[in-house]
Amino acid sequence: MKYVLVTGGVVSGLGKGVTASSIGLLLKSCGLRVSSIKIDPYLNTDAGTMSPFEHGEVFVLDDGGEVDLDLGNYERFLDITLTRDNNITTGKIYQSVIDKERKGDYLGKTVQVVPHITDAIQEWIERAAVIPVDGMEGPADICVIELGGTIGDIESMPFIEALGQFSYRVGPGNFCLVHVSLVPVLNVVGEQKTKPTQHSVRGLRGLGLTPNILACRSTKALDDTVKGKLSQFCHVPEENIFTLYDVPNIWHIPLLLRDQKAHEAILKGLNLLGIAREPDLTEWTARTKVYDMLHDHPVKIAMVGKYIGLKDSYLSVLKALLHASVGCRKKLVVEWVEASHLEDSTAEEDPDIYKAAWNCLKGADGILVPGGFGDRGVQGKILAAKYARENEVPFLGICLGMQIAVIEYALSILGLHDANSTEFDPKTTNPCVIFMPEGSKTHMGGTMRLGSRRTYFKVLDCKSAKLYGDATFVDERHRHRYEVNPNMISELEAAGMSFVGTDESGRRMEILELPSHPYFIGVQFHPEFKSRPGKPSALFSGLIAASCGQLDSLLNKSSHLSKAMANGIGNGEATFKARQNGNYFKTSNGSLNGGYSNGNVVHH
Repeated sequence: MKYVLVTGGVVSGLGKGVTASSIGLLLKSCGLRVSSIKIDPYLNTDAGTMSPFEHGEVFVLDDGGEVDLDLGNYERFLDITLTRDNNITTGKIYQSVIDKERKGDYLGKTVQVVPHITDAIQEWIERAAVIPVDGMEGPADICVIELGGTIGDIESMPFIEALGQFSYRVGPGNFCLVHVSLVPVLNVVGEQKTKPTQHSVRGLRGLGLTPNILACRSTKALDDTVKGKLSQFCHVPEENIFTLYDVPNIWHIPLLLRDQKAHEAILKGLNLLGIAREPDLTEWTARTKVYDMLHDHPVKIAMVGKYIGLKDSYLSVLKALLHASVGCRKKLVVEWVEASHLEDSTAEEDPDIYKAAWNCLKGADGILVPGGFGDRGVQGKILAAKYARENEVPFLGICLGMQIAVIEYALSILGLHDANSTEFDPKTTNPCVIFMPEGSKTHMGGTMRLGSRRTYFKVLDCKSAKLYGDATFVDERHRHRYEVNPNMISELEAAGMSFVGTDESGRRMEILELPSHPYFIGVQFHPEFKSRPGKPSALFSGLIAASCGQLDSLLNKSSHLSKAMANGIGNGEATFKARQNGNYFKTSNGSLNGGYSNGNVVHH
């Protein structure tokens, strides 16, 4: 096993996650199998109990792990399926060490940060690195490790010490350190300043780690004189110093690294130069060019949420919208609408904000209500769902967004004046959404219905099933405590709402549609978590297509693909194609035995 460690210096938010993902993609394009680990030095066991305002969205994995959003970047860039063990936190490490101490595993020793915590970190890295994440058997060739935070943070010191020991243990040729740093340009003189990076590298070396490669963030490409200065003071060869300058979109970063021969520097440091092939990023380059060329006829999607103060709170939703819009050859414009600004109380307190919010909503081609927790902004989301339903505006409700659609329908169509979720009104006499019986009301962390679950289509002639390629079931990721009240289903369906997808029991509602509406879909799961640049989420593609008048052609295309799969042919050619990076096959549209797995591997 070879390891690439990505650290960051000077300031946070430099893009270590995107850099680590891009390095992984570049190495994968060289024919190598790649896995990823993210180290988060905070004391939380996982990201599940953290507010989106604190750390951005909580990304959910197939195994139910609630992890840092950077693991979402890894999965999207590398098209892999990670596990909860691929996210290491201080909380997990200390918990495992304390559990061992309580069992007496340390045989009376004094338990200390060194060696017990540092040993636990190294053992966790070695264990997680060999977990297969690409659908093939056996460990990957390279594990890319990202250390969160900034060099010098007190909370990351045990990890720095452990990684210093680890690099010595695995030996030269098996460990490569990429340090991401900032080279600012002062407006006063217009000169690229190297001193912050010099200090950052000095601090890193003082902690026992020596960078092999510098990835320098700047507004423009580094001058040769600047590279020479960095090389002299940081003891890094000039050919190992790369610029990550500002680009139109992050899909350019792997191409930027490739053009600067970053893969050669990494492969040389890992003694893989003669083994790996030249990087093949043909598909990635073509997709990036399409993205850059999308300027005309934008599609506007109103995102009605409560965490819009930090856009990273909805990062996967944004990425899924982007993947779908590029697939439909449309430029995406997201109109951010704070849900509470749509409510009557805002009309009284600040009429201008109220008017602006409604103008955004009414000017959108489609409306999306994402997931969330708590009652703030709920009335605004209900109003948004009502507007979409009454005015035949394409609508997609995710998790809470689906529950909102049910509440709005019960209020407006069934006439149940106090219809609500017990999450917001425990005493409602018409509970449309209820707490799931297996949930916990005393412990918040890891007690929701989490991870990949199977949804069965009970109505096959519906938009959702067609978008999934006429699948009979679909595997998607979940994260919720509340569900649609099964005792109200018959009443809602009698009034025109159709619950087209359920779990295996048939009592837990997963997908709803309004057959009389051009595109009104609500899902209990989170389809955004499995969207990929080359394989956009089916339901997001449907929303974008419906919003720009392409839904019928998309449904026909999906139906044609599914029929071709049934016949084993597609346009006269076999629909199975071999992937270059590994000995496996998969269907071109992700279909699997009448179901839809969105990129899971089919073995032959």
